[in-house]
Amino acid sequence: MSDRTPIPLPPDGLGAKVVAALLWWLGLLWMVPMMLLMMVVALFVPPDRTEWLSRLYCRGQVALTLSSWRAVVDPAVDPKGTYVFCQNHINLLDHVTMYPCTPHFKQGIELEAHFRIPIYGWFMKQRGTIGVRRGEPDVFETLRKGMAAEAERGHSLLVFPEGTRTTTGRVGRFRTGSFRLARELGLPVVPVAVTGMYEVLRKGSWLMRPGHAITVHVLAPIETKGLSDEEILALSRKVEAQIAEVVDAYWAERGLLPAPAEPAAEGGAA
Repeated sequence: MSDRTPIPLPPDGLGAKVVAALLWWLGLLWMVPMMLLMMVVALFVPPDRTEWLSRLYCRGQVALTLSSWRAVVDPAVDPKGTYVFCQNHINLLDHVTMYPCTPHFKQGIELEAHFRIPIYGWFMKQRGTIGVRRGEPDVFETLRKGMAAEAERGHSLLVFPEGTRTTTGRVGRFRTGSFRLARELGLPVVPVAVTGMYEVLRKGSWLMRPGHAITVHVLAPIETKGLSDEEILALSRKVEAQIAEVVDAYWAERGLLPAPAEPAAEGGAA
């Protein structure tokens, strides 16, 4: 199966559509009051001092997909460190899926146009999400300034190097911008591989499918200081490969991809 071949999922009947509509309503009934509450609290206390509230919201949002959730975090990830977390991009719940995995305050990047979306956009803007404009000629500099300001506060960043959500369930080609910015700021990158979420919700469909096992794999940090442009390209390919290895192994365990080839034994057959 090529990297562009979609992972097949079961067809959706009428019952699945009814369940999906219910799950969306439950999610909205949780999201709207929680975001309004966090916006009110933020008028008096900075968001990075009410992390328990953010984590409660995120865990609740994922729980309302009626799926299990767990995080597997490499011990090399320093709870007090500042990182650029690089995650595979699956669906609209990516941020809430990953956020509670580590104690870091993580700031994201969003199109400025999204800040006009009622409740969600207002909340993201107030929280300090780094806004960019579609087609902006100097978007790299805008991101650099925004990310530098967050790093100076000790905040980590959450980025999606693919730039768009997967349409296949596989990991797409990573862009190098996030890695160049990490180098500019002297921050290590942390690969993050999420499995189980593609079955819950995928790009091109509004049907939410409950009852899956979601796992967030937070891998070991990789330093970026002093890397050349060629080494940054190699780093982006390395992180992409690390995340793809986790995701492809997940699909292989379910019989939806061929199992990885076993390394050949030295010396051959006796």
